[in-house]
Formats: sequence, C-alpha cells, structure tokens
Amino acid sequence: MLKNFEKYFATGLRQPPKARSTDLLDGRTRSWLWLSEYGPSYAVRGSQVVVIETPAEFYKILLERSRTATKRVTFASLYLGTGILEEKLISALKDNMTKRPGLEVKVLLDYARGSRGKHNSRTMLSTLIQTSHSSKIFLYHTPSLRGVRKKLLPQKWDELLGLQHMKIYIFDDSLIITGANLSNDYFTNRQDRYFLIENSSDLADFYDGLISKVSTFSFQMDGQNRVELHSNWTLDPSNGDGKEFIQAARKTILDYYDSCRSMRKGTGEEEEIDEASLEINTWLFPLIQMGSFRINYDDSATSRLFSAMASGSIVKLATGYFNLTPNYSRRIIAESLATFDILMAHPQANGFMGARFPAGGIPAAYTLLAKKFFEELKASGQGHRIKMFEYLKSSWTFHAKGLWFYPPGENTPLVTLIGSPNFGYRSVYRDLETQLYLVTKDPNLRLSLHNEQHRLYSHSQPLEDKIFLANDHLVPLWVHIVIRFFKNYF
Repeated sequence: MLKNFEKYFATGLRQPPKARSTDLLDGRTRSWLWLSEYGPSYAVRGSQVVVIETPAEFYKILLERSRTATKRVTFASLYLGTGILEEKLISALKDNMTKRPGLEVKVLLDYARGSRGKHNSRTMLSTLIQTSHSSKIFLYHTPSLRGVRKKLLPQKWDELLGLQHMKIYIFDDSLIITGANLSNDYFTNRQDRYFLIENSSDLADFYDGLISKVSTFSFQMDGQNRVELHSNWTLDPSNGDGKEFIQAARKTILDYYDSCRSMRKGTGEEEEIDEASLEINTWLFPLIQMGSFRINYDDSATSRLFSAMASGSIVKLATGYFNLTPNYSRRIIAESLATFDILMAHPQANGFMGARFPAGGIPAAYTLLAKKFFEELKASGQGHRIKMFEYLKSSWTFHAKGLWFYPPGENTPLVTLIGSPNFGYRSVYRDLETQLYLVTKDPNLRLSLHNEQHRLYSHSQPLEDKIFLANDHLVPLWVHIVIRFFKNYF
C-alpha cells in the first residue's frame, strides 16, 4: 500500500490523506529523483506517451493537430521548409485560425537559418500574421553573431556560431518533443525520434512558457517580413553590448526555470493527486542547455548519468552528428561501467552527403571524429564494452538522437532521453537545446521504447577497422585541417 494510506490506517483517521505522486515511485524509479535537482518534474500515465515511429506519422499528427487545436499552437524549431508539405501545414494553421479567431499561434525559429535564401521560413510564415493578429513569429538571434563576424560571415556560415535548436510542437495541452525540424525531409525519409505526450497541461505550459521567454529576447516579425525587438525588450542581440544582452537573457531564462523547478521540485512531492491519478507510473524531467548563456542543466545531468551507470547496465546512445565532448568521452570510457552501443549516421546517411563544397565535406568530418573516438577506445582497452554502429538505410538519412538505459538484468529500458541535443560541442556550448528525461515503470511504454531503439539499430552495422578503409569513409586532407582548428563548431 502507499505510505500515506498506511499512515491513515495506523492513525485511524476518518478519511485517508490524498496520495502524492512520489508515493507511486518504486525502488528503481525512486533512485532517479536526483534529476529534480536539475529541472522541474511532471508525473503522467505511461499511456499518455505515444512513441511515433516514422516521419510520415510525425507529419500526419502535425497536420491533424494544426487543423483541430482549439486554444493554442506553439512551435519551436530550427526552421520551416518551403516545400509543398510545409505549405499544407501553414494552410492548416491559417484555416484553423480563420475558423477559431481565438486560437493563439506562436512560432519560434532561428534567425540565421530561417532567413537563408530569398524564399525562406520567414516568407512562408508572414502569411500567418496576415491571417490573424493572434499569431506571433519570433526569430532567435545568437549573441555570438555580431560586429565584424556578422558583417563578414555569409549565409550558412553565420549559423556556425549558435542556433535555436529546440524542437517542441504544442497543440493545446499536448505536445511533441523531437529532434526533427519542420521540413520535407523530416516528413518523409529522414529518421528521427518523436514522442507525443497527450493531455499534460503542466508540461505543455512549461514548454510554452519557456518558448515565450526565449521569444522575449528574440526578434519579432511582422506581416511584411520586417523584424524588430520584442516590445518588452530593449537589448539588440546583434548589436551593442553583447555581455549585457547575455546577462539579461540568462536572468530571464533562469528566473523562469528556477520558478518552475521550485513549483515542481521532487517529482511533484508537494502535489496531491486524486484517486484517478493513482495510475501514474511515468515521470518527465524537461532539462535545458543554453551554453551561450552559461546555463548547463542538461550537460550537468547527462555527465552525472554517464558516470553513475553501474556494471551490467546497458546504454543505447544515438546521435545524428557524432562529436562527443571530452567530458562525455572521459566519463563514458573511464568512469562508466555500463555497456554502450553508440549509433551514428553512416556517411551515406548524413544529411550533408552530396552537398556542394565545403558542406559536402561534413560527412567526412564526422567520420574523422568517429575514427578518433574509435581509436581512443582501442587505446584504452574499452572496445569490448563500448561498441559503435552506423545507421544505413537505402535513400534515408539519419537524424535520431537520445539514449535508452537498461538496468542490469532487464530487457526493456527504464529511462530514455529524447530531444534536440546531439551530445556534442554544439549542443553543449553553442545552441539552445532541451532534452526530456523520461523514467517509467509502465511495462507497455518500456516495451515501446525497446522496440523503438531496436528499429533504429536494425538498420545499422558495427564499426570496425576495415570500414575506415572503404571509399565512403576516406577523409580528405582538407577535412583533417578543418577539424583540427574548428572541431568545436561541429
């Protein structure tokens, strides 16, 4: 029985006190309460979490929810594409806003990526503002792109310095958290991960509030594709005193995040739940990483996680762009006792394969970084415990990221991490990221998580010495030089 009910029977009270969500934790899940030191926490039923399998299903849900949302639609993404599927998505939102004048639509994208080319995310979204004044478009501009850098760096190159990289799509009180952007490839043949979390108003409110806070210090766009500072903000991210902007933006995020942490501390320990909520069996910890503002909750939690994994446990770790930080590499190789299977994109499955120079060298750059880590494993004698795999599926690219944790002796994951970070330099130091830590004792959800990782790894092959001799794994000299000096930008 729950401990609160045991107290009731012991004291002879007329009515039992209401249970709290922490009473529903068992020994395995309770050991993960340390995550509440790094972020707010939300308790749900496992049946509220839907693991989406394919890009087509992801797009279908986006389209349906954009047509049927009644209260709010809030998107945070790197960019919006300009193809037919993207146009249908915008049309669905416009039709819904016409039908429901009270529907609030808010979109946060990256300024540099969203402004690339003549026909871009901004030209696509301007019609939303023309349809309804209740729609707002914001463009995050990294404070690292200013002065001489902003004047000299051309489009595409200016994206190296930092981006808005969170991928959250909110419809009323439900949301999708993913690593996928809003463009054709991510709707068709670029494999990512996607969780739909249904009817969790508290979590949806948290992410809606977080996006609103980032929007406060971002540029706001009007229906004529002009940008200006938010009405509640006076510091230009691209001009003026960069340190002052960073300090003010940092305070804006930390004030909000700390207030959410205080309200939700201890996995809802202060939150009473009713009898209908006794089916709670899953706990969600949304953590953020904003290295530009010295906000490192996700990095700190991930570092602790890597170091604490015990012998006998299994970790499946995926990243679309393999470039582990030295901190993560050290913890995985020298401190963790778990078995690791690391999944990354084969050069043919890298989204930059076939691009024009110099972007066409990016797959080779990640191959070189993987090779360096592979050699480090051999030198440390940890190659038996840490294996590397490459995803390769005909006509598909790979963009999935996250982690699945299997406790010793168990054949389904207890914990998964899903979101936008790639566990690399960019994620930790340059971009705005969010990652959801999910801890569950729900057997059906755990099986879904297991099946998810199995589908991804079923299209992979182990990385071995001989593979680096294949033509598609050869690294040009100029890529070696670039990585030597610019590794931190990948």
